[in-house]
Amino acid sequence: MIYPLATTAPFPAPDMPPDVAEDYNEARATLPTSARASAALLRLAVQKLCKDLGQPGENLNEDIAALVKAGLRPQIQQALDVVRVIGNNAVHPGELDVKDNPDSAMALFGLVNMIVQVMITEPKQVTELYSKLPEGALKAIEKRDSS
Repeated sequence: MIYPLATTAPFPAPDMPPDVAEDYNEARATLPTSARASAALLRLAVQKLCKDLGQPGENLNEDIAALVKAGLRPQIQQALDVVRVIGNNAVHPGELDVKDNPDSAMALFGLVNMIVQVMITEPKQVTELYSKLPEGALKAIEKRDSS
């Protein structure tokens, strides 16, 4: 098959916001022909993801800093920064050149999915389970936490 080119990049996480998934899927489609373009698109996806996480979405570095101040896990901060730096270097000359190491672009897909898993899927799962607790238990928890 000549077109579309096959990609081994993972599919987006199920809870990935649609605006982020659009760029993620474009990065998947682009990976076989341009790891640089793919990395740049994933950086854009992360910037949009930060906006979905309540940040302004205008400066990715500042968005990550704000998330860190709000208690972001260090591993997720590092994942965000990996995507930010590699994505930046894909479009700006820098020390990292994705053309020389397309595996680094491939690794970004897993990091973006991990960020979605930790920042969106896990809280959603906990909230769903918590909301199913008996009302008496919820009131007891509220009373405990208000004192």
